[in-house]
Amino acid sequence: MTGLYYEEFEIGRTIEHERRRTVSESDNQRFCDMTMNQQPLHLDAEFAGDTQFGERLVNGIYTMALAVGISIPETTDGTIVANLSYDEVEHPKPVFHGDTIRVQSTVTDKRETSDGERGIVTMAVEVFNQDDELVCSFERTVLSLKREHAENA
Repeated sequence: MTGLYYEEFEIGRTIEHERRRTVSESDNQRFCDMTMNQQPLHLDAEFAGDTQFGERLVNGIYTMALAVGISIPETTDGTIVANLSYDEVEHPKPVFHGDTIRVQSTVTDKRETSDGERGIVTMAVEVFNQDDELVCSFERTVLSLKREHAENA
């Protein structure tokens, strides 16, 4: 377990996640296949070539899911009860095949549950490409274990 317990989250703390991932054409294709997303902007090189982007874009939901996965080891690995919500999702710039993604999470809020045995933590997650351009951002809210009650969960 490498995640943080509720007590270890500090409002204002930014966690720079060490893992990075270069997104491949195969990643994008498989994600679109698994989710039955047939948007030609993601899959059809001819179609995408005639758009303002000039090439296929990586599915934005994949980018968000990848960011969550990258962030888990330093935030919620083994210490989470549940993801409660993803809010304020934005994709200010596209992600292309071959882009390398890095992620940072900033704790923006936390509060104990009414029973005092767990806590709710909100993090602002920012996703950057290899040129340090913001390509995705969102708020992730989780229900986190408190260390003293972890054995009972």
